[in-house]
Formats: sequence, structure tokens, C-alpha cells
Amino acid sequence: MEEKTYKTMGGTGALSIAVGTVVLVVGVASGILLLIGGAKLLAGRSKILF
Repeated sequence: MEEKTYKTMGGTGALSIAVGTVVLVVGVASGILLLIGGAKLLAGRSKILF
């Protein structure tokens, strides 16, 4: 019984690390894209005429 528990905990731990890594990468990429987009909007606001 304990062996099954250890295997389950090992699999769950590995999955948590993998999901955490993916979330971290996606978060960093999204942040960079948002910064670039915001900078372009601020730089181009003087070109807009109303």
C-alpha cells in the first residue's frame, strides 16, 4: 500500500513541476508581449488625429 502511495506522490510531483514550468513560460511570454504592445501604443498616440 505504501509503495502505491509513493508512486502516486512521485507522479503528482512531476506533473506539478511540468505544469508550473509551462505556466511560468506562458506568463513571461505574455508579459513581454503586453509590454511591447503597450510601448507601441504609447509611441503611436501622437500620430492619432481626432
